[in-house]
Amino acid sequence: MNGVAIYMEGGGDGAAGRRALRQGMDALLEPIKAVARNNAWHWKLVACGGRDRALRAYRKAVEASDYAVVALLVDSEGPVSDTPVRHLARRDRWQLAFAPPESIHMMVQVMETWILADQDALRAYYGARFRASALPGHGNLEDLAKTDVERALALATADTSKGTYHKIRHASEILARLDRRLIGQRCPHFQRMWDWLWSRLQA
Repeated sequence: MNGVAIYMEGGGDGAAGRRALRQGMDALLEPIKAVARNNAWHWKLVACGGRDRALRAYRKAVEASDYAVVALLVDSEGPVSDTPVRHLARRDRWQLAFAPPESIHMMVQVMETWILADQDALRAYYGARFRASALPGHGNLEDLAKTDVERALALATADTSKGTYHKIRHASEILARLDRRLIGQRCPHFQRMWDWLWSRLQA
């Protein structure tokens, strides 16, 4: 089938959380989704909850060969000094020989790293009493540890009317507002995924 299927980690255990994350990520990837639609390609993005569930769903899709493009997207959960396949083999003991290595993608070090890239979007979403000074300055955001990302978001949002950043309640709406160009500038693995998807749809 001419289509794109992306299986990603996140959304929690409940159907509502996974649906919200899918909607937010769909909005972030809208330019690529639009190209797929224009090419009469099917588009499927699935928020699977846990990372092991994402891997199982991805493997099933690869083996079924129902889609021309199948991708896996998970948190790296730590610093990355190697390819995604080798990183996940070392960290999670995943055996990924069944899949094309270029189709394995990571949010380094967590999805919230992408969110930090667009401070204007965060300021617009949280409004008054948002503390942009708590966020990291310029540079490669993928160098930030997961705990540092979480701490920065918590400090920046703690006093806002929406309350402290919450993955399930806030992430999907924020993702829909982000400027993907800013993410690409500060998160190289995001740009890798974007360029790969774009090239596959242009082939």
